[in-house]
Amino acid sequence: MNLTTALIIDDEADICFLLGNVLKQLKYEVINSNSLKEGMQKLAAVSPGLLFLDNQLPDGSGLKEIKSIRKDYPEMKIVLMSAHDSSAERSTALQNGADLFLSKPLNTESIEDSIEKLFEK
Repeated sequence: MNLTTALIIDDEADICFLLGNVLKQLKYEVINSNSLKEGMQKLAAVSPGLLFLDNQLPDGSGLKEIKSIRKDYPEMKIVLMSAHDSSAERSTALQNGADLFLSKPLNTESIEDSIEKLFEK
């Protein structure tokens, strides 16, 4: 596992840009993917230490992939992002193995806070 690498799987370019900038400032190497299929391929190739995964992607649901990702990458930190913040979705994400749930829209402060929380655990 590459602890200094972060993978962002999100189809929104502005989210990838914002997240990428914050992560680069925190000294992460950042890899972006705009689809679930491509993201899963990059995940297998790179084995990042940190994954930001969107729930609603054009080719699938990030929420449904968390269990298999957690099984294959038990040490990786997983943040599920969603514009639809419901207690049920949040609970399912955490039960399936996400380390954190992050509501959209994102801002620099919420991203920095989430990363800080991840590494307090």
